[in-house]
Amino acid sequence: MDNKGLLYGVAAYVAWGLLPLYWRTIDELSSLEILAQRVVWSLLFLLLLLTWRRQWGWLAGTLRNRRMLLTYLLTAVLLTTNWGIYIWGVNAGFIVETSLGYFINPLVNVLLGVVFLGERLRRWQLVAVGSATAGVLYLTLSYGGLPWIALTLAFSFGFYGLLRKKAPLGAVEALTLETGWMFLPALAFLLSLQTQGTAVFPYAAPVVNALVPLAGLATTFPLIWFGLATRRVTLTTLGLLQYIAPTGQFLIGVLVYNEPFPCERLIGFSFIWIALFIYTTERILLSRRARMGYANL
Repeated sequence: MDNKGLLYGVAAYVAWGLLPLYWRTIDELSSLEILAQRVVWSLLFLLLLLTWRRQWGWLAGTLRNRRMLLTYLLTAVLLTTNWGIYIWGVNAGFIVETSLGYFINPLVNVLLGVVFLGERLRRWQLVAVGSATAGVLYLTLSYGGLPWIALTLAFSFGFYGLLRKKAPLGAVEALTLETGWMFLPALAFLLSLQTQGTAVFPYAAPVVNALVPLAGLATTFPLIWFGLATRRVTLTTLGLLQYIAPTGQFLIGVLVYNEPFPCERLIGFSFIWIALFIYTTERILLSRRARMGYANL
């Protein structure tokens, strides 16, 4: 086990788990204004980072590749949708439901692999997906409506991951291109707010004005840490670490912001937690069998 890689992975997922505190601290801004600020400041920070690294060799070839540009336009739309729904959900008081989206995301990835990549569900994967589906159905029936925030987050990020799986750029370069696609619409929206006199930044409380530009750091640093972790630890380890983020979000929603978590919601979540336990346990066992098989060769 690479301890440094493990620390990078923990740092990335803890940072993502704490993001609700950040968004709620700057909720003087509307969700759309926060989203636009996040896109603009993220791109500016990424440009500085790439310039410092002298890492521009990828750009010329990418700009000449129409198919790659369109792929990253689509991933940009998916990522912006995910960011926007997440920020709105957090600031509207649905942190628990946003955490649900990231709890079920690994199982959505399994489904997308079956549908689009021709992968086959193993027996225990099927049980896990069935349990998660039962949980979503129970939440739907008990609340009289689909948990649409969670499902939108899970599927938008699932499709984002599916497209990025075959895209060639590294994490930082890809995020630069994606935020580049969204930069002009985001900047136009912020300028329109200024023109109409409805912009909150930079006229908010001093602490908010100080925190808004840090959206670029809050977006990019966890991504860099995650990228460093992926090169140093096993996918099984990353699979376990990924539950840190939604667990942190869930605890913040319930313990910090006192979001309701009645028995009906506990039952629905329990189905999904059972599914994740089955899914994770099966992955660990398969990984151990594979290592033992290699050791016996």
